[in-house]
Amino acid sequence: MEKILTPRDFECLAEFRHQIRRFLRFSERAARDAGLEPRQHQLLLAVKGLPLNVRPRIAEVAERLQIHHHSAVELVNRLEARGFIRRERGSEDRREVMLQLTPKGERVLRELSLHHREELRSQGPALLEILQQLVADSRATARKHR
Repeated sequence: MEKILTPRDFECLAEFRHQIRRFLRFSERAARDAGLEPRQHQLLLAVKGLPLNVRPRIAEVAERLQIHHHSAVELVNRLEARGFIRRERGSEDRREVMLQLTPKGERVLRELSLHHREELRSQGPALLEILQQLVADSRATARKHR
C-alpha cells in the first residue's frame, strides 16, 4: 500500500508542531522566570507526577525526561544543592536512592504548575483541535486507501 501525504497533512503536522512549540516556549520562559532551568522544572514535575506504583528513582526520572542517567544525576545534584529536592535511602533496600521534593521544591513546582494549567486553558483548545484534525484526517486517508 502506498503511503499518501496530502498538502493538508503537512499543514496540520506543521500547525501541531507550532502549537507544541508555543507551549514549550511558554514553559521554558516560566521556568526561567521562577529561577530554574527548563530541565530542572521538568525533573521536579517528573518526580511529583510519577504514578503511585513507580518509585521516584533517578532511572525512572531519566526515562520520563528521555535523558541519560548521568544527565539526570547532574540535574538532581544541582536541584539538591539549591534545596529543591533531596535524596533518601530506600526503606527496604538501603542501596536504593529515592528522590523527594523539599517544601521549597513543592512551592516552586506548584506555582509553575498553576501557570502551566492556565496557559493550557488558553492554548489547549488550538492544540486539541489540530490534534483531532490530524487523527481524523489520518483515519479518513486510511479508509480511502484500503
